[in-house]
Amino acid sequence: MPPLLDRLGRPLRNLRLSVTDRCNLRCQYCMPEEEYVWLPKADVLRFEETMRLVSVFVGLGVDKVRLTGGEPLLRADLPVLVRMLADHPGIRDLALTSNGVLLREHAAALRAAGLHRLTVSLDTLERETFRLLSRRDDLPRVLDGIAAAAEAGFTELKLDTVVIAGVNDGELPALLEFARGHRAELRFIEYMDVGGATHWRLDRVVSRAAMLASLQRAYGPIRELPRTDSAPADRFVLPDGTTFGIISSVTQPFCRTCDRARLTADGMFYTCLYARTGTDLRAPLRGGADDEALRTLLQTTWSGRSDRGAEERAALPDRQPLAPASTLRTDPHLEMHTRGG
Repeated sequence: MPPLLDRLGRPLRNLRLSVTDRCNLRCQYCMPEEEYVWLPKADVLRFEETMRLVSVFVGLGVDKVRLTGGEPLLRADLPVLVRMLADHPGIRDLALTSNGVLLREHAAALRAAGLHRLTVSLDTLERETFRLLSRRDDLPRVLDGIAAAAEAGFTELKLDTVVIAGVNDGELPALLEFARGHRAELRFIEYMDVGGATHWRLDRVVSRAAMLASLQRAYGPIRELPRTDSAPADRFVLPDGTTFGIISSVTQPFCRTCDRARLTADGMFYTCLYARTGTDLRAPLRGGADDEALRTLLQTTWSGRSDRGAEERAALPDRQPLAPASTLRTDPHLEMHTRGG
């Protein structure tokens, strides 16, 4: 079957599957406000409903699924869903992104259920900076969770660092050394102005060029590796062979190769992280639609896709946060923690 393409010729290959909008941290770049409007629990998809939608996505070309949140480990009985996904013959890559706080309790069960890969958010190695960023004192639990992931047998561990000027941009070499010591690959991420980032300012973005310049001062010449897939990170290698990535969504967007769809915990389908509107899949799913009707809905939505959200944001003359807090409270689907970051 030929791949399903959008209007810019981009295939549907990756599904970011949010299982909850709840989180146990309050990171400044994602959830900086004090109060949030949460999705009604009755609207959250049951695992059987999630699997039915995933199967339709797989039938249209998706073969990579990443579980996200919020914090996915807050979802009760998550290993049950992991096993259901791992047993699906059409899914060749199954990953999960976590803040790491609950990994010590869950890593072994996730591995036993068939999860292939883990990514852990690690923005700092300094306890006070962690408190500043997340408004929680959980850095020791995150570091212990990373150790637990290795003990459970996760060998392709990735660590994600959102780099913010004046906050953690002086820690890049230390974070790289930590990743190397834990046999993980670090990915530095430019601070993005997506929903939820209500305190975002352009002068707080540390660009890919600035990151590379900082790392070159510490390590010497850095070589960029050729691309082998549509992953958002550009990968680099240090003189000693250590590899790392940079996701430069602000200064060098990757919209032209983006093959990602997003499904929220309550069944909203988004074709771009910056999209203002999505397609409701829960209503037809619970209203009795058969798989062919759901397939047609997904096909129509993806084939009409022309999103270039990050590129369009980059062209704005006076770039501000995507949405004010007042707007986010009226539509929680605009939040990054709702649609899977």
